[in-house]
Amino acid sequence: MNYLNRDNASFSKDIWDQIDSTAINAAREILTGRRFLEVDGPYGVGLTAIEVGEEGYCRQPAPDEAGAVLSRSVAIPMLRKSFGLSVRRIQGYEAMGQPLDLRSVEDAAEAVARREEEFIYYGQPDFGLEGLMTAKGRNEVKSADWTKVEQALNDVLSAVDELDKKGFHGPYALALPPSWYNQLFRRYEGSDMLQLEHLKRLCELGVFKAEIEGAVLVDARVGRIIIGQDLMTGYSSNDGIHHQMFTSESLVLRVEEPGAICTLVRKK
Repeated sequence: MNYLNRDNASFSKDIWDQIDSTAINAAREILTGRRFLEVDGPYGVGLTAIEVGEEGYCRQPAPDEAGAVLSRSVAIPMLRKSFGLSVRRIQGYEAMGQPLDLRSVEDAAEAVARREEEFIYYGQPDFGLEGLMTAKGRNEVKSADWTKVEQALNDVLSAVDELDKKGFHGPYALALPPSWYNQLFRRYEGSDMLQLEHLKRLCELGVFKAEIEGAVLVDARVGRIIIGQDLMTGYSSNDGIHHQMFTSESLVLRVEEPGAICTLVRKK
């Protein structure tokens, strides 16, 4: 991991351990895709692309012509956020036992985690990367107003029926925007059961709150998150005031079964 330049930092392994723990815990609070999708890797920072689909002739060769067999690939984005740690505060921690403020580590890890979530749900169409909310061939159902207690279950059941008809029988995971998710903490009339607990019985892989527009239901066979470099922190330089550092990772969502996705879109 020489590319992380950790040996150039003048502080101790104890501080690196605290930085790593802080970054991972901060990212974990935000990440949802990794909690219900299969994770493959990490393979290392050198993984820059993966092949997708089947190889084939770019065109059918003539009888006297050599054929050209091509494969398709997608790039693996690297996500990166810079931050600084005070030289004086690190020295104060190591020399005098003063508290170590790692909020800048948290902020950087959270920024990378939010970007990861964006790639998982929305991809990057300009570069041919699909997300759960944008994949071609996905299913879609209309959703009504969830302020009506029965409506959430009815809409999710419609999405389940849509996947069931396509041969995807679960288990399922459901990702919801905060405003939809928070409404699930109401109880059915005459019952002690929360709507959220009811939906969790239907969606065995879990119900998750994510920063998305609309909702998405997926079958477990939808695809994988392929990781090159997992979340890591590296060292850039020391400008005399701050240790200049960065948090980075590389990954891509490989959608293998777009038919295993059903997005829920509010009726206009």
